Amino acid sequence: MAWVPAESAVEELMPRLLPVEPCDLTESFDPSVPPRTPQEYLRRVQIEAAQCPDVVVAQIDPKKLKRKQSVNISLSGCQPAPEGYSPTLQWQQQQVAQFSTVRQSVNRHRSHWKSQQLDSNVTMPRSEDEEGWKKFCLGERLCAEGAIGPPASESPGIDYVQIGFPPLLSIVSRMNQATVTSVLEYLNNWFGERDFTPELVGRWLYALLACLEKPLLPEAHSLIRQLARRCSEVRLLVDSKDDERVPALNLLICLVSRYFDQRDLADEPS
Repeated sequence: MAWVPAESAVEELMPRLLPVEPCDLTESFDPSVPPRTPQEYLRRVQIEAAQCPDVVVAQIDPKKLKRKQSVNISLSGCQPAPEGYSPTLQWQQQQVAQFSTVRQSVNRHRSHWKSQQLDSNVTMPRSEDEEGWKKFCLGERLCAEGAIGPPASESPGIDYVQIGFPPLLSIVSRMNQATVTSVLEYLNNWFGERDFTPELVGRWLYALLACLEKPLLPEAHSLIRQLARRCSEVRLLVDSKDDERVPALNLLICLVSRYFDQRDLADEPS
């Protein structure tokens, strides 16, 4: 086999669209100054191309890469509901219909609520600020204590900074899909490590699901499945079917499985 020069090999892979003959330039040609003629410009391009390395390695700062870039979607289902805990099919269908109405209302009035002025004490965190969003949604008191208890009533007014801001339409309407997905992940992380309360975690999870656009992105798909499985695990630990957490947990499992079409996670009707 005949030897092929490196330049010829490159030429075969990247053929020239406009062949350029060698330029005869005067000895006074200076490639460091702006070209004055077409020949000088072409010669300068040839010199710069010859100085380019054959292989370029990008210098990447690992600190700037987003955590958990890989999305692993588990196909395992939810834990079966204990006897008497599973909702009826009619109840599940009613919740899906109501949730669909809520989503339509949010989308229809999004522009209006987005234009409303937020109160002076409302400062929405940046999308990547996990601790900031946990404090914003759940309150600084809960995040500091790490345990759920009755809020202290030291003043007659409501201090949302301490107890958490509710998912008002004027707030969630300002959240784009990247923020919705990020906050859903943050609260999923919280829910995975701590107790579940409908009035705190539950209301925000419901609001975020109402803002989540279909078709789902892979990351959102994985997150809502994790949410449904976590709900089923917590439900197993609830002592009584009359516990206020049971309907809220059933609702989240129902919405993930039946509205977002994750049917393998659905509860069997009681």
